[in-house]
Amino acid sequence: MKKGSAPERRAQAPMTSAVNWALLGLIIERPSYAYELAHRFDRIYDGVLSLSSVSHVYVALDALKGRSLIEEVPGSGTGRQPKPHYRATGTGSEEYRARLVEQASEDRRRERLFAVQLAALTRAPQSALEVLAGCEACLEPAGWIPIPIPNSKRNQNGAPGHDVSEVTERLMSEENRLAVAAKRQWLQYAREELEALANGQARDAPAQARRQALPERATRTRRAA
Repeated sequence: MKKGSAPERRAQAPMTSAVNWALLGLIIERPSYAYELAHRFDRIYDGVLSLSSVSHVYVALDALKGRSLIEEVPGSGTGRQPKPHYRATGTGSEEYRARLVEQASEDRRRERLFAVQLAALTRAPQSALEVLAGCEACLEPAGWIPIPIPNSKRNQNGAPGHDVSEVTERLMSEENRLAVAAKRQWLQYAREELEALANGQARDAPAQARRQALPERATRTRRAA
């Protein structure tokens, strides 16, 4: 059976290495050689993923080649100091897109799992509140800091250019802003629920909403009269 063939890929265990997937994404963005990939990886994934060493890249490239996700660019590995460049195969691009969708699903599952696991502490609400305090502290380093975006570059024809790094920064900045804001809102809601339990109060969210709406309706009725 040919190495990297479709039947062999199906027989292989799923690729779970985040570093391997990240390197595949960099190669999809732009064909590169190993040393350049290491530098791009460190710059783009700083604070998110890390390489143990440059040799880690070579191990990952071997794994990607073994799965037929990348291939060597013809003629790039010749010369006195060969630097073989690698590009993604059609299979590599397809599986990378599928991985992103799968990863989004996993992220959502982890969020739901956390909520269920936190609920296990409702009989000891003070312990649950300590967990929330730890979660809130974790969000502080991730607090949103706007990233200044330089003026769009223009290509040789004078049209706006396409800078991948600028797009990446904008996507990361906005994802971080929205995700942190949503998480803080949920943590505040969970804190209110748990504090009510700690105080021996049972919260009825729908009933509470109706009670809050009654004074507003009465006020509108008086104004209309």
